Amino acid sequence: MSVKTDRIWFIVTGVVIGAAAIALMTLGNPANMGICAACFLRDTAGALGLHGAATVQYARPEIAGFILGAFLLALVRRDWKPVQASTSPLVRFAIAFFIMAGCLVFLGCPLRMALRVGAGDLNAVVGLAGFFAGTGLGAFALKKGFSLESAGAAKAGVVKGPKGPPVNAGFNAAVMPVFAVLLLVILAVRPAFIKFSVEGPGSMHAPWIIALAAALIIGALCHQSNFCIAGGFRDLFLLKKGWYFAGYIAIIAAAFIGNLAIGKFKPGFAGQPIAHTEALWNFLGMALAGFGSVLIGGCPLRQLIKAGQGDADAGVCVLAFIVAGAAAHNFGLAASPSGVPLNGKIAVITGLALVALFALLCRAKPAASAAAVA
Repeated sequence: MSVKTDRIWFIVTGVVIGAAAIALMTLGNPANMGICAACFLRDTAGALGLHGAATVQYARPEIAGFILGAFLLALVRRDWKPVQASTSPLVRFAIAFFIMAGCLVFLGCPLRMALRVGAGDLNAVVGLAGFFAGTGLGAFALKKGFSLESAGAAKAGVVKGPKGPPVNAGFNAAVMPVFAVLLLVILAVRPAFIKFSVEGPGSMHAPWIIALAAALIIGALCHQSNFCIAGGFRDLFLLKKGWYFAGYIAIIAAAFIGNLAIGKFKPGFAGQPIAHTEALWNFLGMALAGFGSVLIGGCPLRQLIKAGQGDADAGVCVLAFIVAGAAAHNFGLAASPSGVPLNGKIAVITGLALVALFALLCRAKPAASAAAVA
């Protein structure tokens, strides 16, 4: 696509995401959480029985839709490309784990942060400042040569491991689309062993067919535009191209207009839906999310899209998000409207230290690190 077309797709994607979030919120999704990749992955982990927090358990169809929307458009366009896992899958997993921890201390992913800003939540503005700082740290690490040595697209769907026979990369890359289909089957059949909240945020949801349709459209648009929130911030630092950031502004603008239209715009710090007022931890939680997202090549939403596109590295990150979502409630890491627990604060500080350590130790030539960025 031309630069002009790229800009148009970025802005269109942002507007659609913001408008869809408002629509889903009015149809039943939690307030100021029409769409949240981190929260929805956490809810899905709860539905699968990975944590016991009864108020946040629901197999969110949006998660399946994001993956399948990107997957189906990639098939139609014939650009679904299996990508071999990097040589640092455990480092990638660890960074993704702490990104999720940071998001659940803030109470939202970078996408929900934009929606909260558009609803007047000033706590999210503090988080936005932290995210800006974190992506700046990530961009600095890339400049200094950080790399997870991504292998790139697998030629003809077949890759060779360090030793042994060739491995069919297509099977590896198809795991996440298959997982997405299984989630939809679970949602439709509702087997007895799957958990669904009867109160709290997990019980608040739009009709699943409508939520799925919206997510399929968003997934396809994100594939078309290569939309990435962390990437937009990163490119402000690395490429000095502010127009990538325009997609994020479009989400905020669409959410702002939508909230005004339905009477939900409420500026201030106190009394915001599913939010807390601990400014330091809002800042640091999103700083951790931004820092890590740049290093692994995308925020939680982007990782879901990339997993649908055939990127096995992104699939590793999605699994890490699910595990971290479960751990956040099993070990008391997640914040609540009443504040951030001690374990959550420890997790954020630990995550910042470890991600910084990875940024220092996982260094290659600058050209290699640039190739590894999504």
